[in-house]
Amino acid sequence: MIFIKERRFYLPYVVISIINLFFLLSAFILDSPSKILSGLITILKSPDILITDYVELGGIGAALINSSLTSFIPMIILILLKVKPNGAIIMSIWLIKGFAFFGKNILNIWPIMIGVYLYSKYKKEPFSKYVLTALLSTTLAPTVSQFSYTGHFPSYSGVILGFSLGIFTGFILPPIANHCFNSHNGYNLYNVGFAAGLFATLLMAILRALGIEFPSRLIWNVGSNHIFSIILFTTSLFLIIIGLYKNKNLIKDIKNIFKKSGILPSDFYQDFGRTAYFNMGILGLVSTTLVLIVNGDLNGPTISGIFTIIGFGAFGKHLLNVIPVIAGALIGAYINTNPINSPSLILAILFSTALAPIAGKFGWIAGILAGVLHVNMVSNIGYLHGGLNLYNNGLGAGFVAMLLVPVLKAFKKNGQVN
Repeated sequence: MIFIKERRFYLPYVVISIINLFFLLSAFILDSPSKILSGLITILKSPDILITDYVELGGIGAALINSSLTSFIPMIILILLKVKPNGAIIMSIWLIKGFAFFGKNILNIWPIMIGVYLYSKYKKEPFSKYVLTALLSTTLAPTVSQFSYTGHFPSYSGVILGFSLGIFTGFILPPIANHCFNSHNGYNLYNVGFAAGLFATLLMAILRALGIEFPSRLIWNVGSNHIFSIILFTTSLFLIIIGLYKNKNLIKDIKNIFKKSGILPSDFYQDFGRTAYFNMGILGLVSTTLVLIVNGDLNGPTISGIFTIIGFGAFGKHLLNVIPVIAGALIGAYINTNPINSPSLILAILFSTALAPIAGKFGWIAGILAGVLHVNMVSNIGYLHGGLNLYNNGLGAGFVAMLLVPVLKAFKKNGQVN
């Protein structure tokens, strides 16, 4: 097959295909086909606002299959569109793969992607120009499921309304996301999450005015650390091996990656090739270990956080700009009244790395401050969008960046990395 040739153009598709195969095999080792099928049906027919853990909802096998299928099919679309993968494309596939444990499934992502496709036709531009936005806009996939399966509307009309709203969401989100970038100037890596959070906030305000409220949810799996430790460490080591293989420039490239602030756009794969995978694998090992050290749970939501860090290892995150923000987030979690390993705090710690560019540009102290502020900010904004925005931390990070970056620039003489 043409896409297994040893060329940079094809490597990301080969890597994700191998990982998907690993997940598929693991699923059938861990669960029976009948249990996987029933689990998948449960996942597809369930509302999935924050926090809905597909591992707890459908079982480990079904969650692994959903992750594989939900990331594999969009990848086929990218190949058919002849989209050359760069750091942003790699990142978006990993985000879909991660959040397919935690809100996205093989059914609810399509209306939003269709909406973005229709927007590209309205603009009379190729869909390939907007395909990245289409992949990331699936952060609002819960809007489709929430209207379809919550019982607020009769079954058929609910499905029609849910899918129609998903298409409308996808249609209007690209210009919103493009405009939102200006508010934080690339210091929030989760820009689409910020835009989607603002839209979801407006949507929930309208729904509440009509008397529609979605009750908060916490479906959270415990007791799967052993299994997922094996899966996550194996995946991370595989990425490191990809980065090491015949890579004579590894040391030089890693040093150059560490010099990058991470401000959007920072394409490590386009600039450094395979070394980006080494960076991704190291971040995977560190983030998985972090969850275990604080006695957290490896499950659907935390895997989505880990995979988000891994994915952005090709597009803005590295150890030197991630660690200060995580340190600050740990401080913020420690002084919080909730346990540091509680669901909301452990997710805030992982996703706080959206603000890694602040540490990369302004230094460790600024990064620590960003982490502290993020944990406090994100714990108070979930109500705004009613859990409809899976990238909740993108909204929180956007607010922190909007407030903190102007202050840092005002009091920093040269704005260089410390």
